[in-house]
Amino acid sequence: MSGSEIPPAGSGAVRHGLVPGDTTEDVRTRGAGVSRQVAVLPVGSFEQHGPFLPLATDTLVACAVAREIADTYPVHLLPPVTISCSHEHAAWPGTVSISSVTLHAVVRDIAESLRRSGVEALVLVNGHGGNYVLGNVVQESSARGERMALFPATEDWETARERAGVHTSLLTDMHAGEIETSILLHTHPELIRPGHESADFVADDRRHLLGLGMSAYTDSGVIGRPSLGDAEKGKALLASLAESFGAHFSLLLGDPE
Repeated sequence: MSGSEIPPAGSGAVRHGLVPGDTTEDVRTRGAGVSRQVAVLPVGSFEQHGPFLPLATDTLVACAVAREIADTYPVHLLPPVTISCSHEHAAWPGTVSISSVTLHAVVRDIAESLRRSGVEALVLVNGHGGNYVLGNVVQESSARGERMALFPATEDWETARERAGVHTSLLTDMHAGEIETSILLHTHPELIRPGHESADFVADDRRHLLGLGMSAYTDSGVIGRPSLGDAEKGKALLASLAESFGAHFSLLLGDPE
């Protein structure tokens, strides 16, 4: 299979909540239809998302994107990493973090385990902007000649935002805003508490975020416009991201120039 040829839809992973329901035979059958096997690892977080979205929001978003990918491409869908680097949210109860060193090691170990079982390529579907270390993991892996990608890129989100009719810019829609609320209204409406309709808060100048944390910019934990959230926007966001993934998938399948 050349890098420009993408297998047809319908050969994705078996759904079972947040945890894939595949058997080992499902994985074997799916892998037989591609020249190179690709695994998809959702990486979320466990951090405050204001009073109306759950602590697991980033994990739910990452899993929603990864499931949409698995419904469209023959990939090996993995269970999510649910706790990551959320140190900037430590002022709010419920937030739990691990170090960037630990997250780096976890992803590298998973990639190595996959390669031993014949899965050569790994895509990290990141649902939390604070997981900066994932970019370093991909850079270092690529330098070693390993196949790894980080998805979605900013450009993928921007395309999805425009196609879905999301009004808030990516700068303003920083946390628990229009995009995350829309995706959860589409995928997990039962988890959203009342209040997002009146929780808008904008803080576009966040130049000291890494040093001061989120609490220096918001009392509620929200930065964005969740009042604009809509389930149809959430559906359109996921559809656009799945389409954008095609270019990443082709690169992972293709041979180096």
